[in-house]
Amino acid sequence: MRAHLGDQLVIESPTTGAARRDGEIVGLHHQDGTPPYDVRWSDTDEVTLVFPGPDAHIRHLEQAEPRTTGEPQPDAGEEQIVSVVAPPTEAASPGDIGRRVAVERRRLGLSREETAGRARMSPGYLAYLEERPADPTMATLIRLADALGTSATALRGGGIDLPPGQGHALLHPRLRDLSPEECRALLSTHGVGRVAVSDSDGRPAVVPVNYEVVDDAIAFRTAPGSVTAAAAGKEVAFEVDHVDDALSQGWSVLAVGPASVVTEPDAVRRLTQHAHTAPWAGGEREMWVSIRPMSLTGRRITSAGQ
Repeated sequence: MRAHLGDQLVIESPTTGAARRDGEIVGLHHQDGTPPYDVRWSDTDEVTLVFPGPDAHIRHLEQAEPRTTGEPQPDAGEEQIVSVVAPPTEAASPGDIGRRVAVERRRLGLSREETAGRARMSPGYLAYLEERPADPTMATLIRLADALGTSATALRGGGIDLPPGQGHALLHPRLRDLSPEECRALLSTHGVGRVAVSDSDGRPAVVPVNYEVVDDAIAFRTAPGSVTAAAAGKEVAFEVDHVDDALSQGWSVLAVGPASVVTEPDAVRRLTQHAHTAPWAGGEREMWVSIRPMSLTGRRITSAGQ
């Protein structure tokens, strides 16, 4: 038995030969199209992992009639029966897994079609996964994670409270310095970084902030009187990094320079209008602080063969 994405899996009655259940194949687990399959059943719209038995057969996509939203005609023969999925009657409400998949896909700049092709599943099922609560199989999650350069555990939200870097070190790691150009590219335009400052008592503190990069300056919003507000008027350090636990690789960039409060109204308005995200910490954080890097250094850990 071999199938393609979009084909129908039909389960027949052992006594009459009539179709008892059918569904669309939305996920393949083997490149040659052999079982098992992820099937979205037409009667429940649920997706399950199926190991077809002797009472099942494949109706290939080119053999089926186009989908309709109405019921099959009473005189339609068995070869004309297609799966009918009624449109949802309530607004879509994506689940946590679907939201994480969508975020990772957009972060990589991939379309649903590109992602589905990489993960060997139908774009329709990926849309279903991103838009409605779903419980995909572990095999499906693994393929999606591989397509998105992450892990199935990350897509499920596991390890969210664990610090990164608990995996094993590479057998032959390579640590190299990054050029200023590479550091600027990794800083990108926004994200979450850490500001190292001294608080009002002179004690060191490191605080994560949502940041923007505007005209080679690093800017973040805070509240007057906060620990990060103490950065203004001082030389501070700002660090951003990424750790890939699955591959035991990562990089870090360190910027050092003077910080100042942005007070010019047009500059404040421009920063606010073009900010990619509001501060995750919430609250009234309308004070913009800008860091002008005088030193920009970084390091990357990869396998020695890369």
